[in-house]
Amino acid sequence: MKIVSWNVNSLNVRQPHLEEWLKMRQPDVVCLQETKLEDHKFPDDALLELGYRSAFVGQKTYNGVAILARHKIDDVLTDVPDFADEQRRVIAANVNGVRIINLYVVNGQDVGTDKYEYKLRWLEAVTRWIADEKAKHGKVVVNGDFNIAPDDRDVHDPETWNDSHILTSAAERGALQRLLDLGFHDAFRLKHDDAGVFSWWDYRAAAYRRNLGLRIDLNLVSDALRDVVTDAGIDREPRDWERPSDHAPAWVDLAL
Repeated sequence: MKIVSWNVNSLNVRQPHLEEWLKMRQPDVVCLQETKLEDHKFPDDALLELGYRSAFVGQKTYNGVAILARHKIDDVLTDVPDFADEQRRVIAANVNGVRIINLYVVNGQDVGTDKYEYKLRWLEAVTRWIADEKAKHGKVVVNGDFNIAPDDRDVHDPETWNDSHILTSAAERGALQRLLDLGFHDAFRLKHDDAGVFSWWDYRAAAYRRNLGLRIDLNLVSDALRDVVTDAGIDREPRDWERPSDHAPAWVDLAL
């Protein structure tokens, strides 16, 4: 079972990329972030023609998440319980016996800003919710654009991306660690110790060509799935295409 997380940075722009990539790779489950589409504009019919069912929640211009699957999708949830939020950033569903949770984590703008404080509150609420989901389902994969690089191996320049910088601050990494402490594991790190493997590169300053990136797109597997992870990685090919997303797909293979 191949499960992928991909921030497409506007499905309206990147739908041809997504369709081409689905034909090439044929993953079982794809979690999309930043679809930036209202629900009535989501291309579920076009994706169904390619063999993918869809569950989605979105809004105009910003945010938006979706789960695509070659199997039945059920028990869909699109809000974090007891956390009032108009931003469409989470979706969860059962697919083939696995609870799939797709997150588009708040960026946070800059350390110390209101948006940064909102990010930390949001992560706290999401972690409480995921604890309940894990208790109910056992086999859980949490995918998404986390907007947090787990450690210094996951940034191109640790001197710049430090404890005072957004995406790598101590508070953000601490919030991610509290989620992992529920009994989750970074699938990529289960199989690879490499530094310099990234999933996001800024559009500016030739960052992709120079490999000035961060690994902020993650697949976290619960304890019940740890031993069935066969591999995980980043698929850089779509980042080479014309008008790409600034993110590349992050994938995990499970021997189910």
